[in-house]
Amino acid sequence: MRARIGGLSLHSQYDSRELTKPARTAALARFDREVDPEGILPEAERARRSELARKAYFAKLALKSAKVRRARKAATP
Repeated sequence: MRARIGGLSLHSQYDSRELTKPARTAALARFDREVDPEGILPEAERARRSELARKAYFAKLALKSAKVRRARKAATP
């Protein structure tokens, strides 16, 4: 409960987007490095590929989640 109160207080005083900007930037940079480790692609192509890699990553997570939910549902009598 203390953590919840602290989080709500923090976000009431500051812009949530600014608080999480470093984390979002780092997460998106991961996909940039994945598609262009040497940094040789033009910026537009790197951005396009990075966006597709991000979509593929989250689609894989959704598939895993669906499989787990399906298995849980089947295991419940």
